[in-house]
Amino acid sequence: MVEAASTATVVVVREYDGARDRRGVEAVERACEVGSSGGGKMCLFTDLLGDPLCRIRHSPAFLMLVAETATGPNSAEIAGLVRGCVKTVVSGTTHAKDPIYTKVGYVLGLRVSPRHRRKGVGKKLVSRMEEWFRQTGAEYAYMATEQDNEASVRLFTGRCGYAKFRTPSVLVHPVFGHALQPSRRAAIVRLEPREAELLYRWHFAGVEFFPADIDAVLSNDLSLGTFLAVPAGARWEGLEAFLAAPPPSWAVLSVWNCMDAFRLEVRGAPRLMRAAAGATRLVDRAAPWLGIPSIPNLFAPFGLYFLYGLGGSGADAPRLARALCRHAHNMARDGGCGVVATEVSACDPVRAGVPHWARLGAEDLWCIKRLADGYSAGPLGDWTKAPAGHSIFIDPREF
Repeated sequence: MVEAASTATVVVVREYDGARDRRGVEAVERACEVGSSGGGKMCLFTDLLGDPLCRIRHSPAFLMLVAETATGPNSAEIAGLVRGCVKTVVSGTTHAKDPIYTKVGYVLGLRVSPRHRRKGVGKKLVSRMEEWFRQTGAEYAYMATEQDNEASVRLFTGRCGYAKFRTPSVLVHPVFGHALQPSRRAAIVRLEPREAELLYRWHFAGVEFFPADIDAVLSNDLSLGTFLAVPAGARWEGLEAFLAAPPPSWAVLSVWNCMDAFRLEVRGAPRLMRAAAGATRLVDRAAPWLGIPSIPNLFAPFGLYFLYGLGGSGADAPRLARALCRHAHNMARDGGCGVVATEVSACDPVRAGVPHWARLGAEDLWCIKRLADGYSAGPLGDWTKAPAGHSIFIDPREF
């Protein structure tokens, strides 16, 4: 009887309906907490604040699909879900160094309930999402996962036809109870969104995944500002003068408020670990002038600020990037966040200047698949086979 019921199970993939599917989606998300494997191990829980679309709704075009199973007229259950968005990004440059823009689809948030795994649900969701990508004109699809997520890597590279592509690193730094002292060797200028757009299009024109609609990113309410660091004593005469004659070294970054989109929480931590972290906060509050690093309360819901558009030029760019990161840390402290995070490629020149705690970060793996039969840009050819550049642009809308 059990085998007969299992054989009769029908899986239907359809668009997410908030009124109908929200509870089922939340149940799947809880069952798929990052690192959740039982045995009292720690896991990272994401609270989407009641909005399952929060990680894609700021993208130019987006879609969320659910896989629904049914063994009878009144036995429907959400077995899995996936999110996707489509946008136009830089994929390379011509021989004249002009940017090549390509429409891509990004697969994210794939979840399959543990009790429905190894039944083809994940592949069915990805295939249906790719159909939508093709309908919108996307030439490539890509996804991101942690390098040690063997199940996800196996699904995408082994069953869905994706190829391993890029390996950026997520760098995370806790927000201390005390403010960090500003660097005396750097001057920080806040740019208006239009100025930031001009600077980014000038500097990131040939950087992979730089979005064509960067103006929409910078003007989004979740973008808290763009900041440019130059050597202390350098005279600021406006962006036009800067672009005409930039200083020998400089750095830039923007801050995105993920805290208003979702919250994170570390669950399953041993009591001793919680106590030790709490002790560091007590010391920091009692003697902030000592500047002792403290561990924020990551065992209750906490927010993060994401640092995007991190870049620069010159021998002192890493040092200036560090000054910007300190500034962003203090913004996050004032905003009540638990951590600040960014994502950079392995060869990015400013990576050395990004302060981070290795245990809090992750090594990502991006995989890519060509959807179109031909190529839109002759000089580029097949993007899936292109060598990696020094930098990569991380869109904060889907972090």
